[in-house]
Amino acid sequence: MNKAAFMHELHQAQGIEKLVQVVARLRDPVNGCPWDLKQTHQSLKPYMLEEAYEAVEAIDETHKTGNPASLKEELGDVLLQVVLHSQLAKDAGTFDFSDVCDNISEKLIRRHPHVFGEVEATDADTVVTNWEAIKKAEKAQANASDDPVLDSILHGVAKSQPALSRALDTSKKAVKVGFEWPNLESLWECVMSEYEEFREEIHQLGAAETITPEQFERLESEMGDIFFASVNLARHFKIDPEVALTKATAKFTRRFQAMETLILQQAQPGQSLEQAMADLDFEQWDDLWQQAKAQVSL
Repeated sequence: MNKAAFMHELHQAQGIEKLVQVVARLRDPVNGCPWDLKQTHQSLKPYMLEEAYEAVEAIDETHKTGNPASLKEELGDVLLQVVLHSQLAKDAGTFDFSDVCDNISEKLIRRHPHVFGEVEATDADTVVTNWEAIKKAEKAQANASDDPVLDSILHGVAKSQPALSRALDTSKKAVKVGFEWPNLESLWECVMSEYEEFREEIHQLGAAETITPEQFERLESEMGDIFFASVNLARHFKIDPEVALTKATAKFTRRFQAMETLILQQAQPGQSLEQAMADLDFEQWDDLWQQAKAQVSL
């Protein structure tokens, strides 16, 4: 189909049908886009993650400003990734976007028997319990095998998700079968002990000017234990560590930028920001940080 005919047909389409047609055209071997034609499921992985993160940022922005414009745009970018991957699969003859929609629709119907079936569920906790039970049964059926690894309690934790999220999901699954600290005090002691073990590793280094690969590996391991224990502490209080750290980083960014403004106000004429920063000692940095904290509380 030539360009004029395609555009005429496209103007008759709306919504998801229009997007599917646009993406199909981008992947057309004759009339498509060279960049889109080069893409594979593997090459598109970074974009899937990037767009998901930007959508989460847009959710926070919408909550703060009340303006949904950025969320509408970012959700479109996420949807584009889904449609593009579906088109790649269609080109390969495996499935298409319609199959994706049918699959998730059937899954939602199966996992909401209280809505589409005869099961009773009057509160959110019961819904989650039913969901997990149905999901477990589905996985068992799909992975019918004598291999015990496939039946692991930790099976299904996505390895490609951010480390903090993966740690939280792993911890939640372990806790569901009873692998949990008996109280907050014991959990707190666990977190503190990990810090002490890291400090001990530092002590073992002594005054060494260089760190051997083996020493670095031990330090890295102990730091990982600190993070994992801290994730469990966050889980205890129903705090999502990924969200908490994202907010903390954003807060630090706002405060650091407030410091930059203060530094420029105090800089010598013609002095760049970097030059003004180079002249600061620890006490001056600390004073600037306290001023920035007073300006940016959250």
